[in-house]
Amino acid sequence: MLNLIKLSIAAGAMALAVAPTPAATLKPTIVLVHGAFAGSSSWNGVVAELTKLGYPVIAAANPLRGVASDGAYVASLTRSVAGPVILVGHSYGGAVISAAANGLPHVKALVFVAAFAPDRGESALDLTGKFPGSTLPPALAAPVKLEGGGEDLYVQQDKFPHQFAADVPLAQAQAMAATQRPIKAAALSEAAPSPAWKAIPSWSIYGTGDLNIPPQAMGFMAERAQARKTVVVKGGSHALMVSHPREVAALIVDAARSVDGDTAR
Repeated sequence: MLNLIKLSIAAGAMALAVAPTPAATLKPTIVLVHGAFAGSSSWNGVVAELTKLGYPVIAAANPLRGVASDGAYVASLTRSVAGPVILVGHSYGGAVISAAANGLPHVKALVFVAAFAPDRGESALDLTGKFPGSTLPPALAAPVKLEGGGEDLYVQQDKFPHQFAADVPLAQAQAMAATQRPIKAAALSEAAPSPAWKAIPSWSIYGTGDLNIPPQAMGFMAERAQARKTVVVKGGSHALMVSHPREVAALIVDAARSVDGDTAR
């Protein structure tokens, strides 16, 4: 009898050990894609908020070379992730995630953070010029000529804090200016492919104090994409993920929870 009891206990322990984790406890991976004049570290505050809640996070290093090539890079990274994914893009990174998510059924939501959400054939420059308000062009430094052709663009370091990150502490904004990553000029005029936001649900957050992308343009894009939720941060700058990481993270979590368990997409 004692041996039977021991066998029963051992069998029960083995069953618990191999029992699959309930699907409800599995959280989607959040892939964060920065935009022009920024880097992966710009997501640090958002990463901290998401990891506290148990979300696996990847802050991708966006090459900033062109919508198609950058989209292909982010798509390759996303394919390596097992399970559902939420793609989050800032600024030009919004165009990148719109391209990257095409044909990836495990991407369950797109979150646009002060970002472009172009339609097919549109470019970042098209959308910036569609509405008044951007003061970025005169804040750019002289283009850096690239070997083999093309130009890299930077924001003038002394103008960066006001232009890009007016609601970020000055010392931090100055550090961001010094470590900014350039974007190839041609990337901003490259026409977007068919956008994934037409098939994948989207969320949007932007600030009324954005000087890079006109707030009116971002409101237009969010409405056109039929965003499930749009958050407008009063006075928020273009560096919204740095100045308001909790609000950005909260919207990402809203997207993750809204699509959790949705196998139809």
